[in-house]
Amino acid sequence: MISVIGLSVPLQSSGSIELFAVLTLTVVIFAGFWKMFEKAGEPGWAGIIPIYNLYVLVKISGNAWWWFILVLIPVINFFATLKISIDIAKKFGRGVLFGLGLTFISFIFYPLLGFGDYQYQDTTHTGEGAV
Repeated sequence: MISVIGLSVPLQSSGSIELFAVLTLTVVIFAGFWKMFEKAGEPGWAGIIPIYNLYVLVKISGNAWWWFILVLIPVINFFATLKISIDIAKKFGRGVLFGLGLTFISFIFYPLLGFGDYQYQDTTHTGEGAV
């Protein structure tokens, strides 16, 4: 009989490729956040601070502060993130599909928003219609 114990096949690699891919995607998303935050009039560094960047995203989207709390609640956070992403897309002159892209393919859409020609349109502080 042939000994199977002597033959060992590694089931996992060292993980360096996976680590590199994750770190690269993280840097790309943070760079997109930084530029998008600056376009919205917020400090760019706020995009790389965990949890605080969620609060600033809620602020940029024009939603009330308590939407930040909804992002922290399991299950509800999925729907809150959808609404916040769609509202951010609208603030930059884009539609619902772009907002869905911000939610589901964020590593493509946030850099696209940050480095693209999209301009932030803050409609909450305009003086139009004032008497």
